[in-house]
Amino acid sequence: MIESTAIIDRSAQLADDVSIGAYSIVGPNVIIDTGTTIGPHAVINGPTRIGKNNRVYQFTSIGEDPQDKKYGNEVTELVIGDNNVIREFSTMHRGTSQDKGVTKIGSHNLFMAYSHVAHDCLIGNYSILANGASLAGHVRVDDHVILGGFTLVHQFCKVGTYAFSAMGSALSQDVPPYLIVSGRPTTPRGINAVGLERSGFSPELIRIIRNAYKVVYKSGLTLEEALIQLQDVAEETPEVKCFIDFIKGCERGILR
Repeated sequence: MIESTAIIDRSAQLADDVSIGAYSIVGPNVIIDTGTTIGPHAVINGPTRIGKNNRVYQFTSIGEDPQDKKYGNEVTELVIGDNNVIREFSTMHRGTSQDKGVTKIGSHNLFMAYSHVAHDCLIGNYSILANGASLAGHVRVDDHVILGGFTLVHQFCKVGTYAFSAMGSALSQDVPPYLIVSGRPTTPRGINAVGLERSGFSPELIRIIRNAYKVVYKSGLTLEEALIQLQDVAEETPEVKCFIDFIKGCERGILR
């Protein structure tokens, strides 16, 4: 399962069925769980933990030092969950001691070619970073997010569940759940109705979410007034509560 030209550090811990391609390098303090396949010419540095049944394609760089001038060789890590697909030339860096010291990636995500996950990012489950999408440091991406090709996300920004960014978007503020954003400057265009429908949201629930979006973005109310108006709906609809709670927790402000 391990090509003869691969270089594996003695301290690396690999499950018995892990596959390592030709000329790949697995450095010290790397743990790779069962069912994971590493393609040829990949470089994995530690401390890095990679879960089960991941597919890592050729020419990827995983677990490298963070691109942060404050980084001083502190021991930080990258943690990757299960069933992720990491395509060619993707890069993922470890955390920094200025944050929690870890870059963390969930499960069932797709990282298309040339995507980048910087230090201290937190990525949930079932999300897609399309070709060339790049996250700066300390970014949080929740579950079921799609970032279109060459989307750029500013440091410390958050992207809410089921949000969708169109090709070439530049996200400099937080994107609440369910939104579609596009253009330069990037602005909200409505809710991700097609994505919600494909994910099993009922037409009635999509209607309720769309109405909540209109209260925040189309009613002319201040943000505080809009959130107050949505309180009763939020008590009956967890999805609207998620929308409101996300906005309340924003520190950079929301795209609006």
